[in-house]
Amino acid sequence: MPRTLIAGNWKMHKTGAETAAFLDVFLPLSASFPADVDVAIAPPFTALGAAAERLRGHNRVGLGAQNVHWELQGAYTGEISAPMLAEHGVTYVIVGHSERRAQCNEVDLTCNLKVKTLLAHGFTPILAVGETFEERNTGSTDARIASQMHSGLKGLSEADVARIVLAYEPVWAIGTGQNCDPLEADRVMGNMRACVEGLRNVPILYGGSMKPENARGLLGQPDVDGGLIGGAALKAESFLGIVEAAKA
Repeated sequence: MPRTLIAGNWKMHKTGAETAAFLDVFLPLSASFPADVDVAIAPPFTALGAAAERLRGHNRVGLGAQNVHWELQGAYTGEISAPMLAEHGVTYVIVGHSERRAQCNEVDLTCNLKVKTLLAHGFTPILAVGETFEERNTGSTDARIASQMHSGLKGLSEADVARIVLAYEPVWAIGTGQNCDPLEADRVMGNMRACVEGLRNVPILYGGSMKPENARGLLGQPDVDGGLIGGAALKAESFLGIVEAAKA
């Protein structure tokens, strides 16, 4: 059975000092986290050092990154490699977030290369897939997500597939305050689990405007194993509220 994961994607928010201040409030609350719920944060690259310093000695909050390059070094100005992330104790890395697909030309091929590099170096990739408003309106949600999954996981063994985390992002719900109906989210995520061999025990996260007010309804669905949280992860109190909803 998949473990529950609540992961905060901070996007382009928080300096190193702001990250330290957040964790000074959030970490003392971690003693109350349920044992069967994993929690992680993914700050900007520039705040990873501050986060790693605060997280040293704490095993209830994991450290994630928002992107990685598939090469380990080279002439890739502005990029970050897997060894650079490992130096800060990063364990999770988000791949293929819809904002990077839309704004940074992230495509299924590069997602696949990144997933392979991360697995080869002991990280847990969080591969994000999802449909746009137009794709949903034309009835191509399931086909689009299946295509992203097959391309993003191409060439992986069933054992490697079992080491990843998936995130379902209805793109039309991200940052809009809208969220997918829990039953529809569960339907899509159930289809995702059946799409590729090896996903039986892989956590599948919902990533579309989850917040404390709607978290329980989403997390109560059988194929929703957690959340990839954006705005609600920026404040310790609201992020804790989602963790508590997972516990409930």
